[in-house]
Amino acid sequence: MNDSRSIPVNVVPSGATFDTDATPDAVRDTVRERYAAVATGGTSCCGSSCGCGTPVDGDTLLAAIGYDSAQAGAIPEESNLGLGCGNPLAFAEVKAGDTVLDLGSGAGIDCFLAAKAAGPAGRAIGVDMTPEMITRARDTAIRHGYGNVEFRLGEIEHLPVADHSVDVIISNCVVNLSPEKSQVFREALRVLKPGGRLLVSDLVLNRPLDPDLQRSVALYVGCVAGAAQKEDYLALMSDAGFADVTVMAEDGYTVGAEQMPADDPERRAFESVVSVKVRALKPA
Repeated sequence: MNDSRSIPVNVVPSGATFDTDATPDAVRDTVRERYAAVATGGTSCCGSSCGCGTPVDGDTLLAAIGYDSAQAGAIPEESNLGLGCGNPLAFAEVKAGDTVLDLGSGAGIDCFLAAKAAGPAGRAIGVDMTPEMITRARDTAIRHGYGNVEFRLGEIEHLPVADHSVDVIISNCVVNLSPEKSQVFREALRVLKPGGRLLVSDLVLNRPLDPDLQRSVALYVGCVAGAAQKEDYLALMSDAGFADVTVMAEDGYTVGAEQMPADDPERRAFESVVSVKVRALKPA
């Protein structure tokens, strides 16, 4: 199925760290470069130079993070790059006619599933900052005849989406990669219709990371070093204006880390995160 070769070492150099004064744009540029390599090379999120320690193929990851067999069978093979930390559609309750927005849509897995749930009267919009991901997702949509899916190039902190225009927002293991999470949630609130809902699947910390691990490029692009403390993450959503912020599910996340030595600092870092599905509403 999917090519799970690890990422070239020149994309995430071993031991590379962010400068202590790295700007949000510099962080985004690093993340964009890493995921461009994933889009063009088919590498999985858990490539050995990304911090997880061992490659994980897309089908194995889908089962591990909560996609059922019917969903897995409905996903175009080209969109399954072994990314994600949960199934945001499990609690999104997408209905026929809904407009669904996917923050950090990547190669399009959740967009394609959302488009199927929304039906011909609805549509799915994916936003991603990596041109290579957008190209791959658009090509897949054309190849498989998805007429109600659209992929837009843009940052989730500055969404190319009109105010009050979407019914449901989903996101899968992407907000943790943003250096400006509060801005992400403010933008999500802006584009949702009154009464609209947000369902994010993401990694959050259940204990602080050591400062040196927080600066690790490999752990950041591997969705760990940029994760917020769980309580802080939920507070950011409430502070942005969301109501009824609720953790719908919470699980440990060790995909790809089990084969790392027990005393490896990066394995300990992965043991500091949990996968959560959080639902929130925009006040009507």
